[in-house]
Amino acid sequence: MKKVILLSLVLGAWGFHFPAYATSPTQPKTGGIESQDYVWNAQSGEIAELLQIKGDVERGRIAYRICQGCHKADAHGLANGIYPQLAGQHITVLVKQMADVREGRRDNWKMFPFAGKHVVETHEVADLAAFLNSLPLPSDNDKGPGTDLPHGKALYDKDCASCHGVQGEGSAEKFYPVTAGQHYRYLLRQTAAIRDGSRRNANPEMVKSVKDYSTRDMDAVADYMSRLILPKSP
Repeated sequence: MKKVILLSLVLGAWGFHFPAYATSPTQPKTGGIESQDYVWNAQSGEIAELLQIKGDVERGRIAYRICQGCHKADAHGLANGIYPQLAGQHITVLVKQMADVREGRRDNWKMFPFAGKHVVETHEVADLAAFLNSLPLPSDNDKGPGTDLPHGKALYDKDCASCHGVQGEGSAEKFYPVTAGQHYRYLLRQTAAIRDGSRRNANPEMVKSVKDYSTRDMDAVADYMSRLILPKSP
């Protein structure tokens, strides 16, 4: 049945139409930051299971074919910020975000039909994460205008670097994403979503950090973050 649904999703993108039984179910909704018992980095449910699985890069390469229509073959996403850059991201971050979409803590009606449990097996999520992590970060990601970088750096150093790292390296152990190489407009959109409460699987500490950000603040810090470069491996 999963193969039938997967085929319908791929062919549906080409303009073919299928009866109702072939359509994907509605994304579930699980309590996020709006819930009193929400723990943003809880290692439970599918996340706990995924953290015990060692993903296979080659299997992930095959499984990624269903994703590249949006995130592109190199996993660099789109510069307009609609789809994020995923290459080189920490495995822990990738499995958490995919599991959050699958379980309904992160609302994403576009991604769910392609990543839900009705299409993708748990072990395939681990494979996808391993493959994406193996890809090189881009150097040509979308950058901001560059007109307010000192202000952006000051905000980043004060509010962001303690988690995301001085060079945007994040932390695999703590589920903090790599932000180096990410598109400016995606960073801007997600900062606004976290500030305004629509990113329901956000880290509450980040919500506190950006809750008073003005439009200028968000523009400046996203612009600065988009220019961070990870050190080359020795």
